[in-house]
Amino acid sequence: MGSASSTARARWGTLALACVPLGLATRPLKRHDEALGSALGDALWALLVLALVGVAFPRWPLARRAALALGIAVLVEVSQLWHTPWLEALRHSTLGALAIGGSFSFGDLGCYAAGIAGGCLLDRWLKHRV
Repeated sequence: MGSASSTARARWGTLALACVPLGLATRPLKRHDEALGSALGDALWALLVLALVGVAFPRWPLARRAALALGIAVLVEVSQLWHTPWLEALRHSTLGALAIGGSFSFGDLGCYAAGIAGGCLLDRWLKHRV
């Protein structure tokens, strides 16, 4: 594995680690502005998915990583239409609620796309700064 992929993996890993506290910080914001807090949280969740895909596949072109991340985000959102006892139990746990959510919303898909697009822009910007 080359130095470039190690650098990319480190950059994406750092971004993934940053997304967690930033995403959790949106939770109290929802008490003051539900729409803004929810949208920011959804965008950061999708950015985390993109970052994890970047860690797993650092050599892939950015467009492929973004497409996979968006696909994962859409699948997770659509899975919220499926209600089985074990999924409902998972959704009622704190970690499950944060990871897979609880209720389907078309609006979330736009937030996911925005978070992934923002991650792509951030990646391009960071690559040109280094």
